[in-house]
Amino acid sequence: MRGITDTVKHLLIINVLMFIGTLTIGNGELFYKWFALYFPKNDLFQPWQFLTHMFMHGGVTHILFNMFALWMFGTAVEQVFGARKFIIFYLFSGLGAALIMVGFYYFKYLPSEGILVESGMSLNEIHQILSTNQVSQTVTAAQRVELQNMYNIYNSSMVGASGAIMGVLVAFGMLFPESKLMLIFLPIPIKAKYFIPGIIALDLFSAITGQSIFSPSNTAFAAHVGGALTGFILMWFWKKNEKDKYRWN
Repeated sequence: MRGITDTVKHLLIINVLMFIGTLTIGNGELFYKWFALYFPKNDLFQPWQFLTHMFMHGGVTHILFNMFALWMFGTAVEQVFGARKFIIFYLFSGLGAALIMVGFYYFKYLPSEGILVESGMSLNEIHQILSTNQVSQTVTAAQRVELQNMYNIYNSSMVGASGAIMGVLVAFGMLFPESKLMLIFLPIPIKAKYFIPGIIALDLFSAITGQSIFSPSNTAFAAHVGGALTGFILMWFWKKNEKDKYRWN
């Protein structure tokens, strides 16, 4: 059985402690309000949530799958990178995932906001409706459609280490391209250099179409793609600009 490196072990501990805190403090609502990543226009948004959301999880299955992947792939990558470089890579992949997810939400949100403003609604009125879910009788049917498009985004929250782990998965694939991987429900060994791009392609398809194939429908697919993209950019940059391509310590 593969051992565990120090940074991966510490990340596992932090994630488990945060999950226990979510279950035991304030019936879960308090931790979510503090540490989940909310859409920046929401009053619950705080800048530190870009970091803290990646240590939060929405359920037992969610944290088990993510922590298993962190142990499985993160240990191998940290053994190549060293502790300091691995934690930087991990956190930047998670932050990149969050930024791209928020950008994706803005891409979908802002056109509807512009339509509502042009129709005569003020930003304060829009904010009030989205935050309270109370619509006045003066709102037209066309405005209701745009408000509905915005409501789920405005009130969304993102949790999980998946974005950071997608970056780690990309690093694993670039470091160990010939390693064979398989899905639990599809036990066919596939080389990492084919398997990992395939997983990313499925996430990209789901992000664009909204159709989930293997993951739950509420999965932040754009965040997965963002974490993978950030991980790839970091790997490409380090490989191009360092004599010692991967290890710092």
